[in-house]
Parts: sequence; structure tokens; C-alpha cells
Amino acid sequence: MARVPHITDSALPTGQQDLLVSALQGTPLNIYRTVGNNPAVLYGLRTLLGSLWRDSGLEATQRELVILAVARETNAEYVWHQHVAISREIGLSDTELIAIGDGRLESFERSERLLIEYAQATVRGDVDETLADRLAVAFDNETIVGITTLASGYLMIARVLSALAVETETPFVGWRLNT
Repeated sequence: MARVPHITDSALPTGQQDLLVSALQGTPLNIYRTVGNNPAVLYGLRTLLGSLWRDSGLEATQRELVILAVARETNAEYVWHQHVAISREIGLSDTELIAIGDGRLESFERSERLLIEYAQATVRGDVDETLADRLAVAFDNETIVGITTLASGYLMIARVLSALAVETETPFVGWRLNT
């Protein structure tokens, strides 16, 4: 159970009630209903996440690989649960999702594996020169900053979700997609 109550839209200032609703799903999400206990922070969080989502310089599949890698590296069930659905919608297969969940990256193309490895190293705080150089060969500086901030932003989200014990809206899909 969440460590702070979920708020309803009536608890938010007029004009901010839509901050509780997922732009993708069209329904309120527990993360927003929890963080909404501080409306200013909820607004800032939604603004930051929107920018990371749109402006990372990554294609949708690449973006989701980074987010899923962070979710798995941090054991962030909520993030994993939300982004499994999003990843399926954009074409990632359950086989690919399970591979990330299991930490088996050999089936991914080299550039995809690089994104996943870099996101995981960012979470651990151990990006070394070799990994940074490999990323610099594959991506321009603007995209490298986008990848790094996307991974770091979702690391922050993972920590917020954990500290506040935010639960998924529906039963957790599992790291192996309940197979």
C-alpha cells in the first residue's frame, strides 16, 4: 500500500486535474495520484517526463529499451509494468521483453544492446570510458545527453516509486510476463 494517500482530481488546483491522467492510457495513474499530494512537484515531474519522453532523440523502440533497462536494473515493478504495455504497442515482442527481464541481451542487435548496457551502467553509476566511447560512435552528442537524462530520469522515478511504495493499478505483469 502506498505510503501517502492517492489523491483525486478535486484535490488539485483548478486546471491541473488532467495531471493525474496518463496521456497514453487516458486514465489516472497511481504514480500521479501519489505525487499529486504535492501539486507543484507533480507538475514539474510531468513536465520533465514529457520532455525526456519526447526530446531524448531516440526512436520509440530505443526509448522503451532504455526505460525497460532502467526498470529491470532498479527492480522498479511499476515502471516495468507500465512500459511493457507501451513496448508491446510499439512493436517490441514478448521474447525481447523477457530477455531484458532475464538479463539476456545477446539476442539484441548491437546498437540496442549498447543502449540497454549504457542505461544499466548509468543506473549503477559506472559508465566507463570504453562504454562512453562506444556510445559516441553510435550516437551524436545531443542524443547521448537525451539517453543519459532519460535513463537518469527513470532512475529518479524508480526511487520515488520505491520510497512511496506506489503499487501498479493492475496485478504486476512479472519480469517474465507471468510465463
